[in-house]
Amino acid sequence: MIPNPVRQLWAQGKPALNGWCSIGNPFTAEIMAAQGYDSVTIDVQHGALDYNSALPMMQAMRASGVAPMVRVPWLEPGIIMKMLDAGAYGVICPMVNTARQAAEFVSYMRYPPGGQRSFGPTRVSFAAGSNYAGCANGEILAFAMIETRQGMDNLAEIAATPGLDGLYVGPADLTLSLEGGRLPPGFDREEPEMIERLHEILAACQNAGIRAALHCGTPEYAARAIGWGFDMTTVSGDSRLLAAAAGASVAKFRTLLSRDSVSVVHEGVY
Repeated sequence: MIPNPVRQLWAQGKPALNGWCSIGNPFTAEIMAAQGYDSVTIDVQHGALDYNSALPMMQAMRASGVAPMVRVPWLEPGIIMKMLDAGAYGVICPMVNTARQAAEFVSYMRYPPGGQRSFGPTRVSFAAGSNYAGCANGEILAFAMIETRQGMDNLAEIAATPGLDGLYVGPADLTLSLEGGRLPPGFDREEPEMIERLHEILAACQNAGIRAALHCGTPEYAARAIGWGFDMTTVSGDSRLLAAAAGASVAKFRTLLSRDSVSVVHEGVY
């Protein structure tokens, strides 16, 4: 089986940079995968896409050698196993709130005796190379999302789940759940109480010997999180990056085409 590049980075003591795809299009996924990320996650939970979009997106990513990952819609065995069979090298499961749910999630990720994953690697047996069944349990990444008050209350027990590779922090939902609407949802939290929560999650991961990942909005905040000790950061995503680049381009054009700028351009031409 082709090794998981994220695991290889971690074995070298290096952090991983994760990209994010919410647009259900293979070309978009291909472009994202070619930009130098270590992994790219297809968001089937909130993204504008489904399984029929996710599979060709993973095919489009293959040439770049990134680790294709998927955020599934929920803790449900059917979709988790189908995404693995389609070629996902990692799965992020949302709203994991208890150790029992974390153990259930892990069981869907691993072939027996490590779990109850059903055997039928439709695409991944071709995409991942030989001996997939013998290697998958040790290569595929299982991330449980911590994004609720209940998840925080059960943090240590969740982190200690055998077979779980890491916790993935969803700061927007976590802020909503912990602060009860007092603070708006969003990434890159600067509130002292929220930064304290992030450090609590990081400490729980380190104590359990698993990895910590954080969804960020900017490269600056992502680098800061790596400095704290996070092992993986996600920076923005395809839809936000597209909107930001398009918005900046339009704003620049409008500025250049303002009345004073037009007169200067005309003077230079005529």
